[in-house]
Amino acid sequence: MREQVQAALDIVRPQLQADGGDAQLIDVSDDGVVKVRLTGACGGCPMSQMTLKMGIERILKDKVPGVQSVEAVM
Repeated sequence: MREQVQAALDIVRPQLQADGGDAQLIDVSDDGVVKVRLTGACGGCPMSQMTLKMGIERILKDKVPGVQSVEAVM
């Protein structure tokens, strides 16, 4: 599942990079929790939680069966 999550994250990455940020895949647990690190402008942005939940999580859930949630790690 990690490869599928990485491929789906690569779909989102250009939009993040266009705003000066990025997301690194940290971990994918057996129960479908994906951990990402938001970097660059996304790391300190006050809208980062919205980006995480409404952008990254929504797309990963749509593209990868089994993804339950996406969490940010520092």
